[in-house]
Amino acid sequence: MDTSRPIVLTLPGRVTPDDAARLCAQLRARCGGAGPADVVCDVGGLRRADLAAVDALARLALTAGRLGHRLRLRGVGPELRLLLGLAGLEEKLR
Repeated sequence: MDTSRPIVLTLPGRVTPDDAARLCAQLRARCGGAGPADVVCDVGGLRRADLAAVDALARLALTAGRLGHRLRLRGVGPELRLLLGLAGLEEKLR
């Protein structure tokens, strides 16, 4: 897996339940025909950690995996880390 040139996706300041499908489509478009690589999801600008954000990240992780990539998070705050842990996703989204 090529980690030298990750694909970077940035979450908006607020994620709504409707954003998950749009973010996954954006990820599919960015991955295109790229070989296996890390996808770095920058969540540092997320103003509120909630279940909509956790849902979007879980869906992004599934989409990345289906495309042969691994999703990694950057800028995870303590609230989001706690929610990811409660949802059983912290280990999958390091």
